[in-house]
Amino acid sequence: MVVPGVILAGGRSRRMGRAKAFLPIGTSGETFVSRLVRILRDGGVDDVLVVAAGDGDVMREALRAESVLSRLVLNSEPDRGQLSSLQVGLRAIDHPGVWGMLVTLVDVPLVSAETVRALLEVHRRTRAPVVRPIRHGRHGHPVIFDRAVFDELRGADPRVGAKAVVRAHGADAVAVEVDDEGAFLDIDTPDDYSRVFKQPVPDELV
Repeated sequence: MVVPGVILAGGRSRRMGRAKAFLPIGTSGETFVSRLVRILRDGGVDDVLVVAAGDGDVMREALRAESVLSRLVLNSEPDRGQLSSLQVGLRAIDHPGVWGMLVTLVDVPLVSAETVRALLEVHRRTRAPVVRPIRHGRHGHPVIFDRAVFDELRGADPRVGAKAVVRAHGADAVAVEVDDEGAFLDIDTPDDYSRVFKQPVPDELV
């Protein structure tokens, strides 16, 4: 079973005020994007893509410097919204033999490898159109989209995004109960960062 992982890092990070992908994970030495690449691989994803905006030179150099094994694909029109980055990733991974696509956001960097493994296993067993984590009634990331809904993702309304596909399959989607706060922790603003890591956002980034 081949389920590539796609990390969406093509946003403008307006609320954070700087590129979230390069923010450090506390004092660990990892950044948001490098940790996510490692976690997806530790969780059983063999092919990991990072979708970035612009020319990608900064992202390419950052991934090389952190020695994380991933592919980089570029969204030339990031202002079209998050769905456009997802669709760029979909085009890059959609090959014969691919069963689905695991998608996660760069601003949810603390998900565990155990959650990734659990989602992959449930998708392998069920081939449900949508598989995502749940905790205390709240859904999180990553989300696995089965190959059966790839065309729906391609044709989704940019104003609504992939949420429309998730809603359309509410009856046959599978929610996987996980005890992993990181799968639900969205770090979008400097206040979010300070609250989670007990330190301010660093002044100098990549």
